[in-house]
Amino acid sequence: MSHLSFKRNAILPVGIAFIMFILFSSCEKEVKINLKEGATQVVVDGAIENDVPPYVVLTKSIGFFSSIDLNTLENSFLHDAIITVSDGTNTVTLKEYTVDTGTANKFYFYTIDTAFAAVKMKGEIGKTYSLKIVYEGKTYEASSKLPNPKAMDTIWAGDPFAFGQNVADGAKTIYVNYADPDTLGNYGLYYTKTNDQPYYMSQDLYTDEFTNGSLQTSYPLTLGLAPGQDRQEANDSLGYVFKGDTVTLKWCAIDKKVYDFWKSYVYASNVSGNPFSTPINLKTNISNGALGIWAAYGAVYNTIIVQ
Repeated sequence: MSHLSFKRNAILPVGIAFIMFILFSSCEKEVKINLKEGATQVVVDGAIENDVPPYVVLTKSIGFFSSIDLNTLENSFLHDAIITVSDGTNTVTLKEYTVDTGTANKFYFYTIDTAFAAVKMKGEIGKTYSLKIVYEGKTYEASSKLPNPKAMDTIWAGDPFAFGQNVADGAKTIYVNYADPDTLGNYGLYYTKTNDQPYYMSQDLYTDEFTNGSLQTSYPLTLGLAPGQDRQEANDSLGYVFKGDTVTLKWCAIDKKVYDFWKSYVYASNVSGNPFSTPINLKTNISNGALGIWAAYGAVYNTIIVQ
């Protein structure tokens, strides 16, 4: 008897739920939300470095809901723009070049015209470089100062720092000693290159807001991340070096606006896909509604072979 009673009580909530479903579903109204694409914007990725000519990659923004493939990326490049770079005394007009990627798709960028030997420009420490882009009747401008970089005092490979949960046997961490200059307003970022890898930018940015004029301090360096690489995964598996590795550190002094851009970029990349994160717009130093960055980098290099 108790068994039958149990079955009857178990069925009752299911029946009520079914009736409620019918009642509420009959009141439902299909709602369609038409999310409009934002206006297409010009995107600038431009830089000049000490002893290196300027370059600019000019593209247009891609819609958030767009299907992205190699053809989409190639079609995002903007052509026939008039781009000039000035150091206040000399001005050069950049020429568009095409790079064959080995596939059906190509890569485009602007730099100095190598056909004119007399028209040259390479970054010089202490100068401010102005960028001007004229595209489809609109003008976009930016400027950036090329700071004097303060090199690392020493660099070495030591006992592994616990960046992640897993540290492989024989792993080592790159450390540096760095004494901040006594002038306030020093900013920096760095890239690392291990063996035959390309240079990858680290997500760790430097500011002397709290360490201005500090004495020599030791820092463990995280290695740069490949594009799209997860930081936690990198910390566990790729955040370390091993005996015999050749590691090059590229340290870049930057101005405040370049620092603000990369800080917002790092933050945005780390919270991407998190529905509880605060939306953020990347900061830019480009005028007239363009996105991206025009950056002058004061770069110094250190190379060691891990022992």
